[in-house]
Amino acid sequence: MKIVLSSRRRHYMAKVSIFLITVALIAGMVGCGGGGGSGGGDESYTLTTASTVGGSVTTPGEVTRTYDKGKVVDLVAEADEGYHFDKWTGGVSTIADVRDASTNITMSGSYSITANFELEEGWCSLTISSTKGGSTEPEEGTSAYVANTMVDLVAQPDEHYEFMGWTGNVSTVADVHDASTSITVDDNYSITANFGVTPMVAAGGFHTVGVKSKGTVVAVGWNEYGQCEVGGWKDITQVTAGYGHTVGVKSGGTVVAVGDNAYGQREVGGWKNIIQVAAGRYHTVGVKENGTVVAVGRNNTGQCDVGGWTNTTQVAAGDFYTVGVKSDGSVVAVGGNNAYGQCDVSDWKDITQVEAGWYHTVGVTEGGSVVAVGYNYYGQCDVGDWTGIVQVAAGYGHTVGVMEDGSVVAVGCNDKGQCDVDDWTDIVQVAAGYSHTVGLKSDGSVVAVGVYYFGECDVGGWTNITEVAAGDGNTAGRKSNGTVVAVGWDEYGQCDVDGWTNIDQVAAGVGHTVGVESGGSVVAVGLDTSGQCDVGDWTDITQIAAGDSHTVGVNEDGDVVASGYNHYRQCDVGGWTNIDQVAAGYGYTVGVKEDGSVVAVGDNNDGQCDVGGWTNIDQVAAGAYHTVGVKEDGTVVAVGNNDFGQCEVVDWKDITQVAAGAYHTVGLKSDGTLVAAGPEVELAKWDLLEAIP
Repeated sequence: MKIVLSSRRRHYMAKVSIFLITVALIAGMVGCGGGGGSGGGDESYTLTTASTVGGSVTTPGEVTRTYDKGKVVDLVAEADEGYHFDKWTGGVSTIADVRDASTNITMSGSYSITANFELEEGWCSLTISSTKGGSTEPEEGTSAYVANTMVDLVAQPDEHYEFMGWTGNVSTVADVHDASTSITVDDNYSITANFGVTPMVAAGGFHTVGVKSKGTVVAVGWNEYGQCEVGGWKDITQVTAGYGHTVGVKSGGTVVAVGDNAYGQREVGGWKNIIQVAAGRYHTVGVKENGTVVAVGRNNTGQCDVGGWTNTTQVAAGDFYTVGVKSDGSVVAVGGNNAYGQCDVSDWKDITQVEAGWYHTVGVTEGGSVVAVGYNYYGQCDVGDWTGIVQVAAGYGHTVGVMEDGSVVAVGCNDKGQCDVDDWTDIVQVAAGYSHTVGLKSDGSVVAVGVYYFGECDVGGWTNITEVAAGDGNTAGRKSNGTVVAVGWDEYGQCDVDGWTNIDQVAAGVGHTVGVESGGSVVAVGLDTSGQCDVGDWTDITQIAAGDSHTVGVNEDGDVVASGYNHYRQCDVGGWTNIDQVAAGYGYTVGVKEDGSVVAVGDNNDGQCDVGGWTNIDQVAAGAYHTVGVKEDGTVVAVGNNDFGQCEVVDWKDITQVAAGAYHTVGLKSDGTLVAAGPEVELAKWDLLEAIP
């Protein structure tokens, strides 16, 4: 009789001791001597088996097992269709035949071995993977196909995500933008199904929040309680905006919040398995995976009495009321005393999403139309003609809708710029002033948004414009015939450009405007207290920049000239050579060299001149105290003052040009849409549908 003890004895020492005593007694009873074992039975080794793509180890399986010293263990490797066994690798010194799929190994030590497989001739491999947010069919992994086989591909996004495209070896994919497509496997290919968060917007008391397809968040509007401080949020799948607080759901089902917490409306840190949230004036509501609902915050009118709700797919929170969509498309509501009829939703049917403002409720139907009830003083319920809507948001007195193409529409109160989301398209150049942004369209017209103190945004009637420049309260435009127009702050005559002709380029500073004539000479008007307009003797100039109180120019040879205020040595550019482009900030100057490196002089209190390590730069822009650069690959870098998030450009891509205002940055994308960072800019269109990297 041979008794073999498992190596698990080290985990059960007490039981093993009893077992050994029992074994000894049995041995004595049957008359067996003490040396009746296998001799080496007290020594054992582990064998770990694995395989490469194309097959598996069927015997003893792909596991780690323990064997007695000297034990001969059978090994069997089985190839998948389209593959053949090649050899065993790893600790193979005691394997009988490393080239045989059916062999054995003698346990003279602990070994880790791998069965290797190769493709058969005439076969090709297809490796499929996916990013977070979805799955694929065929399932992720590597499979073999007879060469030239056409394989159907299906990418299935998870909730709150959408398919963004196929990447990798996609030369034979029928349509890389179609979630249901095919690939011809005529070589070894590796492809990835890309998913992104479904873009959405949310409207609060006087602020608007948007989730981008990468899971980051943007916000504009009133920020007294820090409700717009969402720049650091990542991995967000959904947001909601209350009167003074903002709440976001992360991909794992946890919840984050910023802003006002007077009634505990931000106490969501312990929530789990949340699929959607809604924020009212002073309360927050969340839907769990099982269809039940939780709520925190003020409950003076019963707005948090949602404990009995079941089969709920989505909720919305108004001023003092809560609305919920059930799985059958019907709608329920509690709280608010229904003062304006905002809870009159019992007859709504086929609703896919609801949103609650302060005193009005909005719903999206399966067909993409929109319905609304409640307070309509600002026209926030005037949504009857909206079509093709995929998501809505309702604020205090305004309603925002996202259309199928990712553009945004809005109606209602706009006193804080919360409705400045009208469609800007076909933009070819942007300029950023102190607190306003100007865009030049491909048809020569101009659009502008932002602060309007001096009429700097009065550009609606401009035509045939080929270039725009934005200063500190003024805007200049160069027309196709070489003349110049200007609007806005004119205290120092910086808008007196009516007599300019044959202008090739314009620049607007703080109180002065500069133009390059077709022959390379330069003209200037406006404030000249520091000599910033002393450019009359400049020649062969190809590009200029206007700062706070200084002007910089690049000539045909790549040399640089400057005039004006030089307290910070911002005009010490006489030794610069091989310069392609310059930019002028409030007390500093930046230049891009022909090799893509960057130089800077002047005020550096905020690090705005720390550009020495920049490479492959195509264009730079200088704000008040920050510098931004566009790289050859379309990404953006920035240094300097970031008190308002104006340097938060690290995730920008496909950028062709940047503009820097006093405390904000604007980027023009290759598709003509815009992105922005900083607090004092209202983009006319948020491009929420970001491209795949």
